[in-house]
Amino acid sequence: MLRALSIRRIVIVDALDLEFDAGLMTLTGETGAGKSILLDSLGLALGARADAGLVQPGADGASVTATFDLLASHPAWTILADAGVAASPETDSGLLLLRRAIGADGRSRAFVNDLPVSVALLKAVGDSVAEVHGQFEQHGLLNPARHREILDAAGGLMAAAVRVQGCWAAWRAAAEALADAETRAAAARRDEDFLRHATEELRRLAVEPGEEERLADERAFQMGRGRLIDALNTALKAMQDMNGANALAKSERALARVAEAAEGRFDGALAALERASIEFGEAERALNDAAQALEADSGNQEMTEERLFEIRDMARKHNVPAGALPELLEKLERDLDLIDRADGQIAELKIAAAAAEAEYKKTAETLSKDRRAAAATLAKAAMRELPPLRLERAELVVEVEPLEPSGWGPSGMDRVRFLARANPGQAFGAMHKVASGGELARFALALRVVLAASGSASALVFDEVDAGVGGATAAAVGERLRRLSETVQALVVTHSPQVAALGRRHFRVAKHEVEGRVASTVTELKGEARREEIARMLSGAAVTAEARAQADRLLEEA
Repeated sequence: MLRALSIRRIVIVDALDLEFDAGLMTLTGETGAGKSILLDSLGLALGARADAGLVQPGADGASVTATFDLLASHPAWTILADAGVAASPETDSGLLLLRRAIGADGRSRAFVNDLPVSVALLKAVGDSVAEVHGQFEQHGLLNPARHREILDAAGGLMAAAVRVQGCWAAWRAAAEALADAETRAAAARRDEDFLRHATEELRRLAVEPGEEERLADERAFQMGRGRLIDALNTALKAMQDMNGANALAKSERALARVAEAAEGRFDGALAALERASIEFGEAERALNDAAQALEADSGNQEMTEERLFEIRDMARKHNVPAGALPELLEKLERDLDLIDRADGQIAELKIAAAAAEAEYKKTAETLSKDRRAAAATLAKAAMRELPPLRLERAELVVEVEPLEPSGWGPSGMDRVRFLARANPGQAFGAMHKVASGGELARFALALRVVLAASGSASALVFDEVDAGVGGATAAAVGERLRRLSETVQALVVTHSPQVAALGRRHFRVAKHEVEGRVASTVTELKGEARREEIARMLSGAAVTAEARAQADRLLEEA
């Protein structure tokens, strides 16, 4: 429900903070006192169009904050979550703050729980938490875009509607899979000769993953082989020129002849000479082995280059990196495989798509039948509510019209519209086109009373639903508002004393002159003040004793 409304610098409202409870909240006041400003302000918080004219003259900007108390299961949290806004409550219930800030230039910013959002998202959330039924702009029940959803909720068809949505998604997925397979098969057939030729070429080439990189490294090595051979030859020649092996052997023999006389003093030198002789021989053998290996590789450079250039030519031919040739071969083989088994696969997909279409049609047709039955029941119940609301000559129908196949969708095969006519003989039309402002609000009241707790709105706002009526009709309007407020919060702007007396809480909107300018204020009325306001509504400017007595009777009956 709407828990609080905070307004800053909107037209003639300087600063206003109101708190509300569950049940029926009534707002009264003389014409021009500023009641419409309250509704315009609430509309801003719900996502209505912003207008620079709403900003108080001389102010830098204005703002409105509407605070709602919602269960954790309320659809508003799902709307926010789907939009990626982390604003859901952590407990079973939570506060939802919808805020709108308007600059003096008319530009506005929207916030949900102090998180910046788009105005479109604010409006989507606002539509889910409140319905505004006024003299002009209509939301909720009178919004044609929501009529199908409202009928489904009233007829207990939401689960069936979800099944239809699932069947539609399954049908679309099957149809898209079929179309994709047919498109790919057609393209493959057009290029079949090329595919077979290219596949054969790639198979013969048999490129291995990473082969091009290995060949490039090998080629770079081969191109530097000459320098390696020169280095080896230089090293070998130097060892040969120094005659190192003979010198080491000669030194070892010289020391060995006198080793015994040295009594161990030459043992270290002899061991070192022995090791040096062994290492020198191994070094010489290693250099010779390396030279022979390089010589043996002398014929590989041409083969390496030939293979490398062949791979690179193939990559350029297919306009892919050389490393992607193995993956290209796999893709071409899949395309050829698709050609070979396309007919069988497409036949299977056609069967699956046809089955999904049949299931959708069956489920949607059942929903259409149930919708027509629910529409008749809803219209009949609403018609019973019209005469007491002084709409005895009016008629209301809920039309469930079949759509052309091109119009079918996740919501089914139907267009649902709430249509009305104010007098017999007139054509049925959208309610906002065939009814006056007061009649329109009473149509909405009749529908909402029948629907009772259907829908997600936690607050209903009626602007002068009793316009142009009095006596028994005003009492009937009030009684229906009271019944409605037992299941959902109702805020009513009224000129009817019968309606005002039924409110659980009663607020009065008034204008005052403050420092040479007009300002609007709102005061909650209790006790004698409330009695005096209802008496004023009964008798006008001069409140009489009879009016006060009648006000007492209305309050006692309420």
